[in-house]
Amino acid sequence: MADIIELKATDLAAMLCSRVCHDLINPIGAIGNGLEVLSDPGQGEMAEGARDLIASAAKQSRAKLEFARLAYGASSTAGTDIDTRECERVARILFEIEKADLEWDAPLILLPKHKAKLFMNMLLIAAGSVPRGGQVKASISGPAGEEKFEFTSKSDPDKRQKTLVPSGSAGLLSGIPEEGYVDARGIQPFYTGLLARMTDMDINIGIENDVFFFTAVPKAKSDEVKVEADAAQ
Repeated sequence: MADIIELKATDLAAMLCSRVCHDLINPIGAIGNGLEVLSDPGQGEMAEGARDLIASAAKQSRAKLEFARLAYGASSTAGTDIDTRECERVARILFEIEKADLEWDAPLILLPKHKAKLFMNMLLIAAGSVPRGGQVKASISGPAGEEKFEFTSKSDPDKRQKTLVPSGSAGLLSGIPEEGYVDARGIQPFYTGLLARMTDMDINIGIENDVFFFTAVPKAKSDEVKVEADAAQ
């Protein structure tokens, strides 16, 4: 069995920075294009469209930056817990620019920051399972310290788009990508898997009855379930 890839801290930081830049380059460029139109007196008839473009691009930029700050960034104080209300606020801003609808089912609790980051990164992958729209449900259950994260999604049947597991995500989450290496394109799911290992969570991803599922459970609980399943056989 192949070994889990270990990235240097500098490589991980560089790839995450590249991911953020990739997410922002198009909306920031659109804002620049809109401003150029507004500054050109000869294109007055296009001013209203330019303002709409700037407003839409600014909304996308804000959503992506808010997400990156929470999902990738460092808290101001080491060891700081993150309120699930903040996770929900950022998630809803993100889904204002996503094609899918979000159903949120999480109690008002404090999560250790790496667990909160894991949850938010899992949410982004879940959103990618319904690229043309549908319903994504995000849930947290279980007692403090033993939280279970669960995501399900299903595509909008009117869109005629299958629900899918984002390409290559299973291998990247496990730390053993199919290509044998990690680059900036795959760093987000790889980072999600890294967060799961850091927080001692077992993750599972797949499709069942046309419904995407993505879960993270504490390793101790996962091991108990495996023992009980083996004993029942």
